[in-house]
Amino acid sequence: MRAHGYRTVKRSGKVLALVAAAAALALAGCSSGKPDSSWHGGGSASPTQNDSKAVAKILEPASGATDVPAAAEIKFSAEHAVSSTFELKDADGDVVEGKLRDDKSSWVPATALEYGTQYTATLTATDADGKEATATSTFTTMAKPAKTVRVMSFLGDNAVVGVAMPLIVRFSRPIPESKRADVQRRLFVTSDPPQEGIWHWVSPTEVRYRTKTYWRPGTKISYRLATGGLPMGDGYYGRSDVTVVASVGRALSLTVDNKTKMMTVVRDGKVLRKIPVSLGKAKTPSSSGTMVIIEKLRKTVFDTYDELGPVEGYRTDIEYAQRLTWGGEYIHAAPWSEGVQGRTNVSHGCVNISMANAKWLFGITMMGDPVVVKGTERKLENGNGWTDWNVPWSEYVKGSAIPYQPAA
Repeated sequence: MRAHGYRTVKRSGKVLALVAAAAALALAGCSSGKPDSSWHGGGSASPTQNDSKAVAKILEPASGATDVPAAAEIKFSAEHAVSSTFELKDADGDVVEGKLRDDKSSWVPATALEYGTQYTATLTATDADGKEATATSTFTTMAKPAKTVRVMSFLGDNAVVGVAMPLIVRFSRPIPESKRADVQRRLFVTSDPPQEGIWHWVSPTEVRYRTKTYWRPGTKISYRLATGGLPMGDGYYGRSDVTVVASVGRALSLTVDNKTKMMTVVRDGKVLRKIPVSLGKAKTPSSSGTMVIIEKLRKTVFDTYDELGPVEGYRTDIEYAQRLTWGGEYIHAAPWSEGVQGRTNVSHGCVNISMANAKWLFGITMMGDPVVVKGTERKLENGNGWTDWNVPWSEYVKGSAIPYQPAA
């Protein structure tokens, strides 16, 4: 597995087949009924050919348009048609790959268009008698912008993650609230098998995607951040597209119960082991809530003098550390507390386990595995770690810049 980090490398995505919209477009091509009044016309609808009843229209970009963003999508309609075909070519006559959105609202190129380049869109609509009508629109994309925004994926290609792993995307500058829906519409996630999920804005510079329930074990994930040339406010444009493929491993979860002072480790529905723990003492309690393993450190050093002061602070070598929160809560080996594990809480907020259990656990976990801690004096603060699963789905969807529509 590659090391995980924020990734901006542009690479070729999967080849996306050209779409021939058939019976589903019989009445309106990419629109439902007549073109929406919010779409600007100005495209070229050629004279009806062979007295075709079908009407072909390229709605956006308008024919002759210049300074068109490289992230442009093509909107068209094919009224009174039983089938239609669409094609986009560059100035050399090469076909541009792409496909319709799922809602058929527009046709999206498979990669960002080239800057300063002329393109021609052609729509052919066929009526019930087999007669055709054609529309074309020739437009030119804008020059390469001087002000760009880096778009970064936390996961790199071929990552294998736990069932609670959110997809994390960051931007090099804040995205204005007025532009977040536009940006979100250009973040495409595909999973096999399909699962319902949504993007949630954590901050102006970070958006995450999680499914309604944990990812299914073995899921194949691919996502495209189609942000190259996308207007992002204040004269800034997305620097490039980013595409990532990843997969979900086995279903492993950890549940820590303060009442019993035990951790239960479950893989694919089977209890593998129950581990005695020592949690945070009354003065420094552990957090209760649903967390996710953020990182794993075979060896590290905990230095808390700046945080806790000279009396409570300490500097200690730690083995088999697995981070749960940004505030410094980990699961880790604690040989000094083995005598009280399973009976008494003595830690500064971490989940203490024995050296042997820590080594075993470290060997089977991965980033993205869920960890649920129950029954402590302190509730997990949302944002203190990857707390996406600590928020109910009904609340999580409110973080989307696009109103949530439940899956059919």
